[in-house]
Amino acid sequence: MIAFNPLSPLFGVETSEVDLALPLSDATFKDLQQAFYAHQVLALRGQSSTAAQFMDFARRIGPPQPHVIDQFHHPDDSNILILSTVKKDGQPTGLQDAGSYFHTDYSYLQVPARATTLYSRVVPRLGGDTLFANQLAAYDDLSGAMKKRIDPLLAIHHYGNRHDVDEASRTAASVLSAEQKTKMPVITHRIARPHPVTGRKALYAVSGSSFGIVGMPDDEARDLLDELAAHSTRAKYQLRFKYGVGDIVVWDNAALLHSATLTDPDDARTLWRITVLEVSKDAVAPAVLAPTFATKAIKPLPR
Repeated sequence: MIAFNPLSPLFGVETSEVDLALPLSDATFKDLQQAFYAHQVLALRGQSSTAAQFMDFARRIGPPQPHVIDQFHHPDDSNILILSTVKKDGQPTGLQDAGSYFHTDYSYLQVPARATTLYSRVVPRLGGDTLFANQLAAYDDLSGAMKKRIDPLLAIHHYGNRHDVDEASRTAASVLSAEQKTKMPVITHRIARPHPVTGRKALYAVSGSSFGIVGMPDDEARDLLDELAAHSTRAKYQLRFKYGVGDIVVWDNAALLHSATLTDPDDARTLWRITVLEVSKDAVAPAVLAPTFATKAIKPLPR
């Protein structure tokens, strides 16, 4: 049996007893998988994996989906996105500011993310932590009246950060090219969303890519989403994860919000990221409102 240590009283565990550079038995992976779904964040400390070994691990969790920002795909595998402040010949080698606001990965896609995993390759002198907010606990703590209000509601999602659409800002969503924007749809997801694996309800992506609510005036919708986001990112629901060199962390996108923290652009930091998709049909977006958010052609669904 693998020994796991808690990362916080509410959620998250870590272990130093697994080496992904060695063959991973079915029994060991089952232990990791059970810990992951029980605790939402799983950290494997001190790894020395190749890109192929990192990918082999991620692929056992779910089918990988390359990020739309294809200019920073790993040269050995396009499913790996490079996040980095390091420049070579004056040019960036990876995406510098990725998701520096609370959000859920790929919640803007018709088939959203099951899990995201980051592999820390170069750690900055200061900062670079990832913040997680437990949306299972946040939903549980809502009043009965609020649960009843949001249970039938569908949020409208597209790529971006609802609170910052200035593409020059470090806390806006990573900037897409015109061609990349055409690949991003406008979709809906339930606000109170049953977990596709465990069935437990959580608030889903109430911060980040949710820009409205089907059948609700924009101002009322944003007020409700902002109220839910403020509630669900309170300190009591948060975990701050600190990276060491070689650490791999994997988190449950159906159960959490997460946020990168800004670092000094001149302080070297590099991570590899893989995001894998849901496999449950119940996780698919209930409706596609427009094939691309670039047209801003958002049509409300019938009430």
